[in-house]
Amino acid sequence: MAMFSQNPIMNGPSYSFNDAPKTNTPEGARQHRFDPYTDNGGSTLAIAGADFTIMAGDTRLTSGYSINSRYHPKVFKIGGTTADQKDATLVLSVVGFSADGEALKERLDTICKMYRYRHGKPMSVKACAQRLSTILYQKRFFPYYAYAILGGLDEEGKGAVYSYDPVGSYEREQCRTGGAAASLIMPFLDNQVNFKNQYEPGSGEGHALEERARRPLTRQEVEVLVKDAFDGAVERHIEVGDGLQMMVITKEGIEEILLPLKKD
Repeated sequence: MAMFSQNPIMNGPSYSFNDAPKTNTPEGARQHRFDPYTDNGGSTLAIAGADFTIMAGDTRLTSGYSINSRYHPKVFKIGGTTADQKDATLVLSVVGFSADGEALKERLDTICKMYRYRHGKPMSVKACAQRLSTILYQKRFFPYYAYAILGGLDEEGKGAVYSYDPVGSYEREQCRTGGAAASLIMPFLDNQVNFKNQYEPGSGEGHALEERARRPLTRQEVEVLVKDAFDGAVERHIEVGDGLQMMVITKEGIEEILLPLKKD
């Protein structure tokens, strides 16, 4: 990787090709590389209920084997009219490259505020989901290295969760997790929220088994599930831990809950 060196003549920093790493090619060519991305770890999670949505994320910020911060939120209220976002109706979670996640959050928040100012009402979660997709797709050739989840309540008052890839493909889902521990948490949610591989006891054997009837989970049940999911993840992943930040979206507003996680 090329380095910056001090120029004694100009008394300022200048780029030095002499510091670029040499390769084993016959002519001694030097390799120059531009790598603007890094993965800052952490995980996020979202579950939609009958009349609520819960968004959650841990608060650890890592770089390799180093912990840069033990309190770095990944879940944000957006679209409010005040500094503390007290009247916000939407929540965005971002995980991956922290700087890109912050930039994406600020841009979407600004767009939601402009919409509210111009139209005199908050942006719906469906409209915001489409707009977020457009923002990500506009940067597809130099994408935000962030995995976003958007949550809120739809026009019928039901919980809504939209998940994204870095270039804007999105889908409304019942639940979704992202980040470092996604592969650990998602199978748990598939079983407990989507009722995958749950059958009625004594209903038969093999293909004769009857699937357990799906039902909406209560807020209390979802809060316990979220805590259990992260408690399990911190035991198996070094990039997840320190604290759990939960945002509960209801028709009354957005409630923030902070819970401790393992710090080792």
